[in-house]
Amino acid sequence: MKGALSWSFLRLYLLTLLYFSANSILNVIIPLKGEALGATNTTIGIIMGAYLLTTMVFRPWAGGLIQRYGPIRVLRVLLAVNALALLLYTFTGLEGYFLARMLQGACTAFFSMALQLGIIDALPDKDRSQGISMYSLCSYLPGIFGPLLAIGMWETGEMSVFAISMTIIAILTGVVGFTARMEKKPAEAGDGSGQRSPARSMLSAMSQCIRNPHLFRCSVLMLSASLVFGAVTTFVPLYAPQISGGSAAVYLMIQAAIVVAARFLLRKWIPSDGKWRSSFVGGMMLLLISASLAVSFSASAGAPLFYAGALLLGIAQALLYPTLTTYLSFVLPKAERGVLIGLFIATADLGVSLGGIIMGPVADLTSYSTMYLMCAVIGVAATAFIVWGRKASYELVERADGKSVH
Repeated sequence: MKGALSWSFLRLYLLTLLYFSANSILNVIIPLKGEALGATNTTIGIIMGAYLLTTMVFRPWAGGLIQRYGPIRVLRVLLAVNALALLLYTFTGLEGYFLARMLQGACTAFFSMALQLGIIDALPDKDRSQGISMYSLCSYLPGIFGPLLAIGMWETGEMSVFAISMTIIAILTGVVGFTARMEKKPAEAGDGSGQRSPARSMLSAMSQCIRNPHLFRCSVLMLSASLVFGAVTTFVPLYAPQISGGSAAVYLMIQAAIVVAARFLLRKWIPSDGKWRSSFVGGMMLLLISASLAVSFSASAGAPLFYAGALLLGIAQALLYPTLTTYLSFVLPKAERGVLIGLFIATADLGVSLGGIIMGPVADLTSYSTMYLMCAVIGVAATAFIVWGRKASYELVERADGKSVH
């Protein structure tokens, strides 16, 4: 095998699978334990949102440091810190969980940027979208078995099983990570933002999030879609018991399985030529809207509609992120690509965090069903942005670089 499926890349995908296995378990355990301890949806949302909110803060900085020092050196440091975070879950309560989520979030910022920038730099243009898609696939693969493991651990009532699992995952991730290798050209490691401090690179990138029409459009779309993803991940474990025949583990397994299958089977459909595909992206957003409505109405319609929402959301989640990331990898300035892609991914992190932090109070004041209906409204607004922004973006792009990339 060669290209995105060569042995060196397969080892990176295995590392990705191990790294995100812990989070697939924690996404179920933390809400259940919070509810058992009497925590409100707002508190649970804050603890869950702390993970990717911290990731968002560190993401652009991570991109700059990785371009300067290379992905392997950064990877080994973050894996040690990640092991510490996982061990915190084994002997602390909700307060310790909050700290552990923040540590884990900082590690994830560097981990995902190290692997994605390493893949982008090592693969030829024609294989780039497949590499990014395979990385994303493996980051979601634990979602197939993780929820079932978490429910099993919770139902046994023995949290020692959970503690042992976190310890084993920390050890295996460290072993695979410290033996991983990435081919990266030394000349590229110091290009662009690597010549400036990470703080200055991040400030410059933040200004480009508004000024650069490509980055602005993709960031708004990713922020809106990720808010829906975050609301589902955080509150489905608490919402599912209200649905006749509903199971959070089954829902999350269906969604994760669809993400994995779609990213593998449809990876060649993801555009890898730097051209903007409004109809393709708009179709993914329509699937997301339909999924939100299905989850919302399933409180009265029952489990079949609930699980249909998992299927629709899985397809949207599978294709939207790698499509936008691949597009940006072509159209962003190469000198600042690492920091700018880091900023874009940070908007995805922010969206997932807001899905817990903002939608938690909404669920407290209204209901889970109403909260997911509001998610659908946000999806409609984002889709309208595509339609409105398409014509306006022609003018923005032409002023920015003198040509249209649509």
